[in-house]
Amino acid sequence: MSGEGIGFGKTIIFNEHFVVYGIPAIVSAIGKYTIARIESLETNGWKIIDKRKATPTYKENKIEQQKDSINRIINKMNLDLSKKGVEITLEGNLFATSGIGASAASCVAIARAFSEHFNLNLSNNEINDIAYEGEKGYHGTPSGIDNTASTFGGLIWFEKKETNLMDKIDLMNPVEIVIGSTGKVADTAKAVEGVRERKEKNPEKYQEIFNRAENIAYLAKDAFQDEDYRELGKLMNENHKLLQQVEVSTRELDFLVKLARDQGAFGAKLTGGGLGGNIIALTPGRDLQDDVANAIEKEGFQTLKTMIGVRRSYE
Repeated sequence: MSGEGIGFGKTIIFNEHFVVYGIPAIVSAIGKYTIARIESLETNGWKIIDKRKATPTYKENKIEQQKDSINRIINKMNLDLSKKGVEITLEGNLFATSGIGASAASCVAIARAFSEHFNLNLSNNEINDIAYEGEKGYHGTPSGIDNTASTFGGLIWFEKKETNLMDKIDLMNPVEIVIGSTGKVADTAKAVEGVRERKEKNPEKYQEIFNRAENIAYLAKDAFQDEDYRELGKLMNENHKLLQQVEVSTRELDFLVKLARDQGAFGAKLTGGGLGGNIIALTPGRDLQDDVANAIEKEGFQTLKTMIGVRRSYE
């Protein structure tokens, strides 16, 4: 008996970090994914074979978090592996690196694979809840935005509440982006904790930043619906400035953001937890996408060319 599941990567386009405090964020699934396969073992417990391509040291640095995450998923699903265990294999074309939802994609894929393996027929909402529990192993107090994008796909408006608010934003035409990697593995839990500490020390300054971040989200939603990519780019640039102000950007991230803008990207900003990880550049049209990606690669950094707003159903 075996099971298989898929979870998609994501990029946060607006308001990573601010989303933890209930500020709206906009996230998109991307066309790269992780696949989990589960096979029965004659022994008890579980073991993992991680075949994902990854940033150097990413998998090694995350191994303890990964174990915690899988145990949380198993507990949340009330699975009994005391007599017959499982072997979990991870693969797929989503590069395991910081900032593109690699951990969430693996949590969603594993939850779906367990659902199939044990004939549980879980709904997307149930898969999303289980993946959120798994994300706690990696992020401490995750917002829930990554696993939501990974589970449901598309372009999503997200607000963290007692019951998270999630709305699809329909784009008539998908748009090209470039994701550029610093090659540095980010510790999202550490970044989130740092913002929390600084916010507590300087509540007035942070409230001002948070208010502007909220305003940007609503303007960006309108710009997406109007397909006004020039306006979206400006808002992304401003959002990056706010992320610099809460001290989650780095020299490498700022370098890549400036490089992308200098090459003609409509806008660019860090994406994900910061303190390493990736940037996202808005590059409508294949030619501009190629120009920006080539410039980043010329400087020795890796890129991913993909699209946001692609409509998909992962039922």
